[in-house]
Amino acid sequence: MKPMAHLGVGIGWRPEIADAVERLPGLDWVEVVAENVCPGHLPESLLRLRERGTRVVPHGVSLGLGGADRPDPAKLAALGERAVALGAPLVTEHIAFVRTSSPVLEAGHLLPVPRTRDALDVLCENVRIAQDSLPVPLALENIAALFSWPGEELTEAQFLTELVGRTGVRLLIDVANLHTNRVNRGEDPAAVLDAIPLEALAYVHVAGGIERGGVWHDTHAHPVPPVVLDLLAALRSRVDPPGVLLERDDDFPAEAELAGELAAIRAVVTAGPPAPGRPAVAGSGPAAAEPRPDAEPDPAAEPDAAAEPLPVEESARTRVALGQAALLSALVAGTPVPEGFDRRRIRVQARALAAKRADVVARLAPELPEILGGPDPYREAFLSYAKGRPVTAGYRRDALDFAEDLLIRDLPADPVARRRLTAWWRDRTGARPPRRIVRWARALAGRAA
Repeated sequence: MKPMAHLGVGIGWRPEIADAVERLPGLDWVEVVAENVCPGHLPESLLRLRERGTRVVPHGVSLGLGGADRPDPAKLAALGERAVALGAPLVTEHIAFVRTSSPVLEAGHLLPVPRTRDALDVLCENVRIAQDSLPVPLALENIAALFSWPGEELTEAQFLTELVGRTGVRLLIDVANLHTNRVNRGEDPAAVLDAIPLEALAYVHVAGGIERGGVWHDTHAHPVPPVVLDLLAALRSRVDPPGVLLERDDDFPAEAELAGELAAIRAVVTAGPPAPGRPAVAGSGPAAAEPRPDAEPDPAAEPDAAAEPLPVEESARTRVALGQAALLSALVAGTPVPEGFDRRRIRVQARALAAKRADVVARLAPELPEILGGPDPYREAFLSYAKGRPVTAGYRRDALDFAEDLLIRDLPADPVARRRLTAWWRDRTGARPPRRIVRWARALAGRAA
């Protein structure tokens, strides 16, 4: 495997903290959510960082490479365009599924794939398609999960190791997600770190979260807890990571607190060399050197270029699709929970998805909470609407459908607010709200389908 570029210590760039990020001392690089930037209109802050020599890595969240369908060529092209526009040394995504095509459902969240042979075959083929389409190397992140799939055939470490061996993809290891999965799924982070191919490490994520009712929520909105820094130290004792990045997506703290978290991370990373016998990632520090000419090649370090991978049988994709559709439908459309899943955990996940969806719609359409009398009445109304209305056409359409649903039911009760909501809806659709009879007809047609 070719040496990975040294990145250093970085932070996730977000518009809300753009000015603070530019002032952070000793910042080596930043990561941006790929879908949140436009290649032709990059934020001025990112342009200034690039001019200073700060590397920028796009981090995708919508490909869904773990889904049953092959990757969307348009999404791959868009991710590649952002890599080129940012001069990125690589792009990253997640080992997750985010949607299904039959029925058409969007999770709005990264959901775990089953660790089965079928799912691994599908993921590997999807990764190879992505690699062939992207202009730079790809790294994939282990995700945080609230629940486990029944009937899994591989451990996390086995799944990741085979993925790397069959595709040559790099790994983005999120130590906060390892902690999440320790609490939520009973997995041992040390066992994962001991067994995965650390020579494939691209970089590391560190983030905060919170525990509620025995469930760890990977919020990216809380300070990094000591237990996550301990996992970073455990990884550092095994390997010299090319890069480590702090993620913060909400409830942004003061600039001094961000700087303090970065300093704590840097202290762990620079604490000392990896333990004897553990690999130092090539290109990640002064110990990096050219490969020895007499070194034996590692057959697991790269996919076998001489042997063309066999295409995945469509039956495997079908089996993965059926399982993912049944699960996602239970999470966002209120259908029964598939056999074998922890029903309590699925309910927790369903509530979390609905709350996240409400937050996204409120950010896209901030007028809605205002018209409905504030955040609490808005959230109550939206969560009631969302129970039977999964996202199928994006969040902007979701906001319009929510407003339409309220108007059809003669809500809100206040006539002034209802007139304001009607005007808001008409301005964005150029139409009149459908009458109740139209709504009933749509509902009946949906049940017949």
